[in-house]
Amino acid sequence: MKLKDRYDNIIKWFRENMAIAESELHYKNSYELLVSVILSAQCTDVRVNMVTPALFKKYPNSKLLARANEEDVFDLIRSISYPNNKAKHLIAMAQMLENDFAGIVPDNVDDLQKLPGVGRKTANVVASIVYNKPVIAVDTHVFRVAHRIGLVNSSATTPEKVETQLEKNIPEQFRAISHHWLILHGRYVCTARKPQCSTCGINKYCRQFENG
Repeated sequence: MKLKDRYDNIIKWFRENMAIAESELHYKNSYELLVSVILSAQCTDVRVNMVTPALFKKYPNSKLLARANEEDVFDLIRSISYPNNKAKHLIAMAQMLENDFAGIVPDNVDDLQKLPGVGRKTANVVASIVYNKPVIAVDTHVFRVAHRIGLVNSSATTPEKVETQLEKNIPEQFRAISHHWLILHGRYVCTARKPQCSTCGINKYCRQFENG
């Protein structure tokens, strides 16, 4: 199957069968999303959603979080992976957000990456969800699924290279939602250990399924 045909068919299937695909993180505004995505690094969305209600109740905005005590933040997120580092990053992020961006979450990937605790994946998630930027965040699910179903080739050895190949082949208007399509597909269907290939809706367009 030609690469263009694979992309066209997979995008068509997702558009018809997953017209609504959104983040499973719970948030009310761009500040809460940014905090949640920082916390979600190497941690499940389910766990993050268990922690953030108390965190947002005490620190509902970046102004209050910027003044927070590190131990207090740590106590609220202690069940999250790497709570020490994330507590430091959250406070430093809030301080920069207040001092350099007037408390407004930046609308571009470059400025977002200036914030402590914000790598390219986090920046792309926030930019695509909040500002509908045509970028694709590559996490472990997206990386695995993109390789497995044949959206990228073997030269895509890093998240950045996967991102480049995906954005080259996915039309701008579908890039933001494609991130969610691939994450949700990887989380619930194309799982790491036991992919549900026989019942997968895109198996006839999948390179691995095609090759047996």
